[in-house]
Amino acid sequence: MPRVVGIDPGTVSLDLCGLDDGRVFLDASQPTAEAIADAQGLLAMILGSGPVDLVVGPSGYGMPVTPAVSVTDADLQVAFLSRRGDAGGIVGIGRLARQLGQAGLPVVFIPGVILLDTVPKHRKLNRVDMGTADKVSAAALAIHEESRRLGCDYGEVSLILLELGGAFTAGLAVHRGQVMDGVGGSGGPIGWRAAGGWDAEVAFLAGEVSKGSLFQGGVETVLARRPAERDMAIEAYTEGAARLAVQLLRSAPDASEILLSGRHADEPAIKERIAEHLAGVARVRPLEGFAAVAKQGAQGAALIADGLAGGTHRPLVEHMRLREAKGTVLDYLYVVPPETARARLGLDR
Repeated sequence: MPRVVGIDPGTVSLDLCGLDDGRVFLDASQPTAEAIADAQGLLAMILGSGPVDLVVGPSGYGMPVTPAVSVTDADLQVAFLSRRGDAGGIVGIGRLARQLGQAGLPVVFIPGVILLDTVPKHRKLNRVDMGTADKVSAAALAIHEESRRLGCDYGEVSLILLELGGAFTAGLAVHRGQVMDGVGGSGGPIGWRAAGGWDAEVAFLAGEVSKGSLFQGGVETVLARRPAERDMAIEAYTEGAARLAVQLLRSAPDASEILLSGRHADEPAIKERIAEHLAGVARVRPLEGFAAVAKQGAQGAALIADGLAGGTHRPLVEHMRLREAKGTVLDYLYVVPPETARARLGLDR
């Protein structure tokens, strides 16, 4: 049976989950900044207990299932929306992804939500961030967990997944075991660090929207500037997540549960307040998973890696139609033509 590793490249921490015939052999987390600065240390952690058959690596906003050896620098720039010379954040994760592949690891990249053919095209118009690849991984864990808990086939699983991450709040709609819709953190409600979807007039007033600005304006910013407004900030955060769940129910009408994942999902006050907002709509509970340390995204990435390598979770990968993903994250832009977007990234047409 395959021996695989899944990586969840979060804003705050980078998590690793390894499976060997379904047994967890790697369950670890380290600050993302440390992982970016020390790729060799991360490599040693992955290979510390022996060789692996496949690694689902950091994939940014996603690309079709592709081995790292077949990926160009331009492919990575599009998947991570980065320009040469940029530093930090998701750009640093992109560099790390390249380094892992160049080190000889059997790394494969996977799609984000916008590349999935299970998502109707009309929902993709003028969108890029409908959910990064690690959100697809968390959805894989949610589908797997619900199928086992309910004793049903993947095709009978419908749910809403809310990701309450260290920076962003995002959500996915799973209908009959397939991702049908998603709202990524940069287009969603207020996050812990991030403002979420920008009012275009606010963007106009800002003058320039940089990558760094996408990680500001959230709960942390409010608390830093006006500590007395904590209750207001938490209400904006929890109500925003609840409203996103209700919005996504339109794409998963059979969903009876709303699962919470991410760094802030287990905080009692936040979890309880979201449940209060959604009382009478659907049951709210945390996505539990099977590892003790690694976040849900890493666990789901390990399941996907196992499935891609022909392991016991191959039916999950097939049902989610991950191998059928195609295109790039720029394919559905009209307000900004794709060629303009590529030029912004410093790429030729």
